[in-house]
Amino acid sequence: MKSLVWLVPALALAVPVAPAAAQDAPGDKINMLDVYGDDVCPQSGADVITVCRRLGESERYRIPESLREDPTKPKNEAWSNRIQAYEMVGASGIASCSPVGVGGATGCLGQLIDAAYKEKREAATIRYGALIAAEREKRLATIDAEAAATQARVEQIEKEYNERIEREQQKAEDAAAQGDAKDTAGAGLATPPSD
Repeated sequence: MKSLVWLVPALALAVPVAPAAAQDAPGDKINMLDVYGDDVCPQSGADVITVCRRLGESERYRIPESLREDPTKPKNEAWSNRIQAYEMVGASGIASCSPVGVGGATGCLGQLIDAAYKEKREAATIRYGALIAAEREKRLATIDAEAAATQARVEQIEKEYNERIEREQQKAEDAAAQGDAKDTAGAGLATPPSD
């Protein structure tokens, strides 16, 4: 009996736990590809959204454009941006992101956010998010059309079913009426005696 007490927890640890169904299907799988020249972009499937960025044939064996030149070089920055960068030089105190003064560190988050938005604006790569959203819209449009067609088929089947039921009920009523007519027609006749 004591050996069974230790066996149950050991079996519980040995059995793998299956993940929840929501974790198995996180959503649409997104396949982002670069297509060169006249190459064919693969079609999106039922569970895969394929987004293609078309580049010229001359780009096929080159280093990606975003890696060719450093976008943070001073020569690539506008004069107005350089002057704005000098506005905070020597600033201290609240919202300055400086170790000097009271509350100097409070401006660091703002500067990080501004830098992230600036980097996002100046990125040379294509924005896949917009392409993915457009592909989802196309998919939703086809889903709506398919749903409307399915609904029309279901309504047609229901109409045919109801008509068939009405015909069968009418036949049953006609048969019952004919049976009653035969019974009433033979009711006035005498039956012959049985030998």
